[in-house]
Amino acid sequence: MHEFVEVLRQEFRADEGSFLLRLRGDLEWDRAAFTRLERAMRAACERYQSSERLDRWLVEGFHEVATWVPSWTSHPDFPRPSPDAYYQACVERIGDLADWFFRGRHNYSEQHAWVDL
Repeated sequence: MHEFVEVLRQEFRADEGSFLLRLRGDLEWDRAAFTRLERAMRAACERYQSSERLDRWLVEGFHEVATWVPSWTSHPDFPRPSPDAYYQACVERIGDLADWFFRGRHNYSEQHAWVDL
């Protein structure tokens, strides 16, 4: 099994140390945990972009991250990470990855480099 699958399982279940648990429970944007989640989501997009069938838990997890994270962190009192450009890039990346995952292709040229945030 691919390593990213286990990372996504832990993240989507909001296991201890996950980005989603830290975000919800501690109101903290954990940069290292976000990077781990983002890389795993990107790996899933690459792996499944030509698949016709997707596991429900993956679809539900991508949907949850793409809809809940921006909503939860947009509250004016949420302690967003700084600089603001980093936060905005992260929210945009989440949307881009969800779009890629659901459509099977991303909206960028084939030469696009997905840099770490």
